[in-house]
Amino acid sequence: MSEPLLVARGLGRTYRMGRRSLEVLRGVDLSVNRGEFLALRGASGAGKSTLLHLLGGLDQPDTGDISFAGKNLAALGGGELARLRNGKVGFIFQAYHLLPELSALENVCLPARIARVSPGDAAKRGRELLTRVGLGERMEHRPYELSGGEQQRVAIARAMINSPELILADEPTGNLDSHTGGEIIDLLCALRDERQTTLVIATHDAKLAARAPKVVQLGDGQIAP
Repeated sequence: MSEPLLVARGLGRTYRMGRRSLEVLRGVDLSVNRGEFLALRGASGAGKSTLLHLLGGLDQPDTGDISFAGKNLAALGGGELARLRNGKVGFIFQAYHLLPELSALENVCLPARIARVSPGDAAKRGRELLTRVGLGERMEHRPYELSGGEQQRVAIARAMINSPELILADEPTGNLDSHTGGEIIDLLCALRDERQTTLVIATHDAKLAARAPKVVQLGDGQIAP
């Protein structure tokens, strides 16, 4: 058994809206080994997205702690946490989150440029990845010129450009038809196998969850036993 890359203990997260509070996660424990492919399932509002954001350092828990490769995320300063997110974690979102004024290639290269990779090297990596995801002829197109499936392929290439140890994907097929969603599932699985990247996917898609060797069910803010 490989060693854990991610370990979460006792995670709790409550959102406050005026006088109201919404407890989204309650005492969540989760361990993800290096190279593992895990699907996180649960109804809307179960806390899947919140858990992914916590695991990737995009948000902080109210209670509990998370370690990434042995480092406690809560102990990292803002700059160190930002560098970890940029270099070690790739995010894929349901809504793609591409910058509309940038081309597909520029969107893919952005994390590498933030990591201070030279423009030439970043562009080379970006072209290789866009070719790998089937967009070799669409590199100069802007997001509004691409279909939903093509935009998600750009988002996948962007997530992979810094060769992260961990990919966190939040409903990556949620905005796609079943055929295009199937293609995205195949692509994610192929890239994960090629690079032995740790992959955690939050999904409603039964076909996508069925591809994962490990499935975790989240309900009422807790991991089902």
